[in-house]
Amino acid sequence: VQLQAYGGGLVQAGGSLRLSCAASGRTFSTSAMGWFRQAPGKEREFVAAINWSGGSTYNADSVKGRFTISRDNAKNTVYLQMNSLKPDDTAVYYCAARGGGVATTSPEYDYWGQGTLVTVSS
Repeated sequence: VQLQAYGGGLVQAGGSLRLSCAASGRTFSTSAMGWFRQAPGKEREFVAAINWSGGSTYNADSVKGRFTISRDNAKNTVYLQMNSLKPDDTAVYYCAARGGGVATTSPEYDYWGQGTLVTVSS
C-alpha cells in the first residue's frame, strides 16, 4: 500500500480543514487506517483510526468532538475532518495503514504516507 496525504495548510484558530489520504494497492479496503501527527520537538502521537469498513473509529482524547475520521473504499481514500482547530493542533499529519484491526500506536502500522503540514495561527 502506498499512501499520499494532502490537504494541509494554514488556518486560523477556530477554523476547519479536511485532510485526505489517497491509497494505492488492492489491500486498502481491508486495511485499518490511522492518522498521526508530529509537532516540532515532540514525538509522533496518535490522532484517529478507523477499521476496514468504517464501522469503528477511535479518536485521541485531545481531538474528541473536533476531529472525525472517515473513509471511502470506492475511492481508496481516508479523510480527517478537523474542526475548531487550535494552535496546539499545529503539526505534520501522517496517514498510515495496517492489515488487521484498528491500532492506536505507530509501531503497529506497516505503511506510512509522507505527511502534510497543518499550521494553526492564533
